[in-house]
Amino acid sequence: MITRTLGDTAVSALGLGGMPLSRPGRDGSLPDRDRAIATVHAALDRGVTLIDTADCYGPDGHPVDGGLGHNEELVAEALRSRSEEVLVATKGGIRRDGADWPVDGRPAWIREAVEGSLRRLGVETIDLYQHHRPDPAVPYVETIGVFRELHDAGLVRRVGLSNADVTQIATAHDILGDALVSVQNEFSPAFLSSRGELELCAQLGLAFLPWSPLGGMSSAAGLGDDHAAFAEVAAERGVSPQQVCLAWHLAQGDHVIPIPGASRPESVTDSLQAVDLVLTPEELARLDA
Repeated sequence: MITRTLGDTAVSALGLGGMPLSRPGRDGSLPDRDRAIATVHAALDRGVTLIDTADCYGPDGHPVDGGLGHNEELVAEALRSRSEEVLVATKGGIRRDGADWPVDGRPAWIREAVEGSLRRLGVETIDLYQHHRPDPAVPYVETIGVFRELHDAGLVRRVGLSNADVTQIATAHDILGDALVSVQNEFSPAFLSSRGELELCAQLGLAFLPWSPLGGMSSAAGLGDDHAAFAEVAAERGVSPQQVCLAWHLAQGDHVIPIPGASRPESVTDSLQAVDLVLTPEELARLDA
């Protein structure tokens, strides 16, 4: 596994997004718990050292902590004997109210949320604590200010942003300085709107963590007619379209660390082979056309 820089440390160039492990299927049932844990272990066995979770990832009506914590608890269980191998990133700033996910950027809520995450993860300091989503009802500087306080108090080792625009990233960078190490925004061949944020991260020395990096890609059909080149390159290379998509992400810059989700060991095993796939300039031009 190749590595990339996240603040003051090196992590695997591909991480694991934990959300699918707590997402009910079409029949309403959660992924089998043993299989979910096996998925995390499959990632670790193949060199993954970054796992991304959030306090709000879980099924509607999860009974613990007001609907929060299912995914964090699952990740903590999977890492019980292997926590030294991995950097765990979690997020705060969204509540759960049944099927609703209301944002809450109030400093008081962020302080309460971090305490819950510390407890569920079973740690004294969170490796990477990310502001999940800006709250239009709360000044951004107030929300980010409490992340600075959490870092200075030793409850948070590194700070990240999620779903932030270029202005918000610049504001947070001014407030947090070297404590800010990453930005996690949606980015994929089907969703390029965060290109400006990706480029700003390169300028500021921040890691960029694309969420939903496969853009809904779930079959050999690729990303639809507009992105058929991914399936074509995959067929020519004898690999999956998902591997081609993740290799395309890695080619966007050395600061890009995709975090594809998975709910089965087979899926994560396939995705991680993308680190061995180096796309040619000609292939990248076809994929970007």
